[in-house]
Amino acid sequence: MRFSQRRHRLLTVTGLVAALALTATACDSGPDSASDKSGSAASGTPDRDGDGIPDVLADKLEEHGLDVDDWKGGGWKDWDKDKWLSEAKDFVNPVIEGLWDAERMRGAEDPAKTVSTQDAAADQGVSDPVPAPVEATAEKTPYHESAGTVGKIFFDSPEGSMVCSGTVVSDVNHPGKSNLVWTAGHCVHAGSGGGWYRNIVFVPAYNDLGRSEEELAAGAAEEIAPFGQWWADWAATSDEWIAGGSEEGGAGAAYDYAVLHVKPESGDKSLEETVGAALDVDFSAPSASEVDAMGAWGYPAAPPYKGLTMFRCIDKPGRLSLGPSLPTMYRIGCTMTGGSSGGGWFRMVGTEPRLVSNTSIGPVDNTWLAGPRLGDGAKALYDEMSTSYGGQ
Repeated sequence: MRFSQRRHRLLTVTGLVAALALTATACDSGPDSASDKSGSAASGTPDRDGDGIPDVLADKLEEHGLDVDDWKGGGWKDWDKDKWLSEAKDFVNPVIEGLWDAERMRGAEDPAKTVSTQDAAADQGVSDPVPAPVEATAEKTPYHESAGTVGKIFFDSPEGSMVCSGTVVSDVNHPGKSNLVWTAGHCVHAGSGGGWYRNIVFVPAYNDLGRSEEELAAGAAEEIAPFGQWWADWAATSDEWIAGGSEEGGAGAAYDYAVLHVKPESGDKSLEETVGAALDVDFSAPSASEVDAMGAWGYPAAPPYKGLTMFRCIDKPGRLSLGPSLPTMYRIGCTMTGGSSGGGWFRMVGTEPRLVSNTSIGPVDNTWLAGPRLGDGAKALYDEMSTSYGGQ
């Protein structure tokens, strides 16, 4: 009996990996170099001054006493609490060309606070036993052939330049032309008492060939960012994360998800067209017992990893409860560390992989990861982004 169950699970896991690789394969031509919960700054929005900052962003900055030219010239580094835009409607992220060069991307650190939580013994409510660690496996290269929808997210915080992971997801209202990226709420907003992070950029299939730090220093731009850089011009995360998110995850951890609408630093093709694929999101929030296997993908950056290469973990999920009044989270064994935060979790629905969660929190010994269940609240957030901003 035990053997037959193990064999069934192994087959399921193998199918998950194979299907993800197939659906995430980029175009045959290879990489192309070239609600009130959301912010606004559409491509195509009037720019009277010709400074690269749409008027709607300029007006929003000025409402907060921030000079547009100063912001683009480095004023974004001012994290004065009185001027740190924290209201959901106040997200601003104008393109600053050349800011994220190869050296700055390599120097960005993992947001260590985002993958730590209290010891599992402190869990409340209903939690399954702590899973055995699953050693993260390096994704095969080139990434654009096996997992081109997965990438790194770079952003600036009061503590410095940081990294997370993200996934290109489909846009139900704009099939084949999605500009949506799924990630964690803590990769875009600091949570309770904080505000929106700045200079948020998504780089799909970052370091496509899995080069070392020394090799990247002399590597071509198309190896580092094979599909270019994509700046977030809208961002949305849950009200629960904004109100209750904390350095340890807090009450917002069970709602720690976000959607970005992005635009290229140059060019006019959609993200999905450029990458060659996008993954559907599963909002059915299945219980952990209903799922044979989930796979988490990301770019772990805290030791022993360096944040340069993509890894994955696959395991049968269990439940993690952070409180009796909070929805349970998924939990899998995984040794990925900080930097993998926001990376997508996938499960098979029929013969297709679907994004079903994202990395949110984990313990200090890096033996497991937990992610939120994506139900009605997450779907409402996604629908608002798709309906109101997806076509921009």
